[in-house]
Amino acid sequence: MTKEGADDRELQLKIDAYGDMLFKLSFLRLQNAQDAEDVVQEVFYQYLKKPRTFQSPEHEKAWFLKVTLNGCRKVWRSAWKRHQAPWPSGPGDAENSQWDLNGTKEAMPQDAQVHEPEERFFRREENRRLIQAVLALPEKYRDVIHLFYYEELSVKEISRITGRGESTVTSQLTRGRELLRKSLKEEYDFG
Repeated sequence: MTKEGADDRELQLKIDAYGDMLFKLSFLRLQNAQDAEDVVQEVFYQYLKKPRTFQSPEHEKAWFLKVTLNGCRKVWRSAWKRHQAPWPSGPGDAENSQWDLNGTKEAMPQDAQVHEPEERFFRREENRRLIQAVLALPEKYRDVIHLFYYEELSVKEISRITGRGESTVTSQLTRGRELLRKSLKEEYDFG
């Protein structure tokens, strides 16, 4: 196999390993599939541009997540984005969104295949409400909630990726959970 073929194979392995995760994170931050795809492409371009050696698989994953977060910030700082409509500020604003946190049109977990149409409807509705509540959180809470629950990273890993202290990440997780609980409780409180 030629060196170029080996490089292509290596890149494909990285795309397979990290592509979906980076897209989900970018989409969560940018709420636009095209922008999220652009950020992910830029991340892999940065990876190809300069050969890197990583100390461990965790170090490699942290690098990809950090570069993705920086790419999202760059998109939001661009002049084009500053003149577009702002992020949804509440659950009502995200209601018409076609995508969920997974970048798919349906927010149903794959491990919970429900066969009854009514059950599927209620599960999708419940997941939609949860996604809307997460999207309505301030960015600092949204980031740590996503990294902790969706990417299953530890507080220490989140701290390293975001550049925030571990105690800050812990308090942001706690506060984010409280805000979600309050938001979802108000939605289901009928009294």
